[in-house]
Amino acid sequence: MPRAVQLIRSSALSNVAEYAYAATAPKDARLIFLAGACPLDADGATVGRGDVAAQAEACVGTLKLALDAAGATMNDVITTRVLVASTRQSDLVAAWEVVRDAFGDHDVPSTLLGVTVLGYTDQLVEIESVAAVLDEMAPV
Repeated sequence: MPRAVQLIRSSALSNVAEYAYAATAPKDARLIFLAGACPLDADGATVGRGDVAAQAEACVGTLKLALDAAGATMNDVITTRVLVASTRQSDLVAAWEVVRDAFGDHDVPSTLLGVTVLGYTDQLVEIESVAAVLDEMAPV
């Protein structure tokens, strides 16, 4: 199945960032707006308490499940926003490394933010994203 997401790069921009600076999808793509993926287990308890990387892993798992339910995969994600409840850059980097590795070569445009607090008790990481898919056309 062809992919809707096209990552865009520019030689005029720094290559220090570990992601494409822009992405696009064709007009016939179905957009999927995902709620923030949180580090919650099936019972709604926060996992990886105190561990940014463990919570990022849990968020990636949640994101994959939500994408699957919408008929998409990580390769269909067009952008992400990674929120980390910390003032330490090292915590942001720890979360980012997990997210970056989960996407592999599909290095979507991303924003990494340090925030003061997130919605669940002991929550340190949340990943928001948008995906785009080309649904198969029904035979005529």
